[in-house]
Amino acid sequence: MAESRRRRRRTVIAAAVAAVALTAGVTTGCDAVNKALDCVQTADAIADSVTQLQQAVESASNDPTQLDESLDSIEKNLNDIGDKTDNADVNKATQDLREAVVNVRTAIKNGDETPDISPVTDAAGELTKVCTP
Repeated sequence: MAESRRRRRRTVIAAAVAAVALTAGVTTGCDAVNKALDCVQTADAIADSVTQLQQAVESASNDPTQLDESLDSIEKNLNDIGDKTDNADVNKATQDLREAVVNVRTAIKNGDETPDISPVTDAAGELTKVCTP
């Protein structure tokens, strides 16, 4: 059921991006459209990484390395999006997400086997919102 919601969300995002791309391409040029598409694609990848993080927290006792791998994936995607945009709202959302990831890493380092990741999910949601046209 969660998978179908993600697919539906991706479809809605893709349709919205396509519509914006068609109209924006005429008025603002390809570079702006490409940046918007990169933002949406990276935000979607981050959403997937956050889902993996949630699953990793739930099964941390079985494989604690999954937490680090999920956090690494989020940080990699944040680096990608940071290189592709100069939008102030996107930059703020990525910074908030970076801080949330650092806080989770610190909690894990301090021995918390099931850290509170709600700030990560909230920040990822905000990033998705600002990347969606």
